[in-house]
Amino acid sequence: MEVTISSLGRFHAFELARQLDKRGHLESFFTGYPFWKVENDLRPKTKTFPWLLVPQMAAARYSLKFSDYLNYPATVTFDHWVAANLPDSDVFAFMSQFGLKSVGTAKKRGIKIVCMRGSAHILEQDDILKEEFIRHKIPYNGIEKWAIHRELAEYDASDLIEVISTFARNTFVKHGIAQEKLYLNPLGVDLSMFHPVEKTDDVFRVLYVGAMSLQKGVVYILQALSYLELPNFEIVFVGSMLDEIKPTFNLFDGTFKYLGSKSRADLYKYYSDASVFILPSLQDGFGAVLAQAMACRVPVIATTNSGGPDLITDGVEGFIIPIRDTEAIRDRVLQLYHDPDLRENMAQAALLRVQSIGGWDDYGGRSIQAYTELLNSP
Repeated sequence: MEVTISSLGRFHAFELARQLDKRGHLESFFTGYPFWKVENDLRPKTKTFPWLLVPQMAAARYSLKFSDYLNYPATVTFDHWVAANLPDSDVFAFMSQFGLKSVGTAKKRGIKIVCMRGSAHILEQDDILKEEFIRHKIPYNGIEKWAIHRELAEYDASDLIEVISTFARNTFVKHGIAQEKLYLNPLGVDLSMFHPVEKTDDVFRVLYVGAMSLQKGVVYILQALSYLELPNFEIVFVGSMLDEIKPTFNLFDGTFKYLGSKSRADLYKYYSDASVFILPSLQDGFGAVLAQAMACRVPVIATTNSGGPDLITDGVEGFIIPIRDTEAIRDRVLQLYHDPDLRENMAQAALLRVQSIGGWDDYGGRSIQAYTELLNSP
């Protein structure tokens, strides 16, 4: 079996490519990342098209408005480039939104099509975002119509759609996608990169890692915890901050620490120094940071709209809470703050749980099984 993978950005496609290559199933890997950012082990099978993605990412990093205008041309030119260079293979797996033209090319050759979606169904994502922007009285233009059109057409044209959490799968079913067209494949975690080290102090530290946006629900951490006056207690955010969230964060200035973006290779240190990790996402396809925190022996609090329910049992490795529930966030954090034995038990349970799920090898194995069944199906 030979598989071609296409992904404009990194996402989890790099790990899938690595797993397929290790098992001798990778035909080619197409990405918009520049060649120098591709790891050495993937380079022999990788083809890169960075000409618009790199300027778009650079503009987004410095909050330059024109970055939004590069989304469409970066997506379409990459897709057309993949279509023009698509090799013969048994399976074509692509990250959603980036494969409409190349899907058509693959279909004409009889190649099986797998769409990999990293979030909820795009219509569900749009609905949740619209509701959240209205709640915060921020104008919402909606997900671009071209992006919605491409995704819906890709869902329809694909033989199989990979979703990475039960929450995401349920949103696809809600929007009319047949159960048999979906396969659930939770993400792995690099257990060699994310591992516990000794905590450096006795501060009870609430941690969030990831992009700070309305979609991620980080506002609700501040609303729940910023007014608590507890000894040896702090709230820490690590990651990039979107413009949409800055006015709200400014209202809570002085009640938290913002450390900015950190190297992925160093994140295990920040996780290990945390007492609890919170992912309050309103919509998250999975939330790889949850598994990363658990691998560093940290209890987690996650919403129902994430991969949390797939990773943990409520009350064992952490807690599952409804979205936007500040009272639940506060109650669970205070419970852990006042009960160090519970915190210790959950920390150990979290580590054992993520170890039992396995790393990226298990994710790759499930992918190959799904592709094999697809090829053998009528």
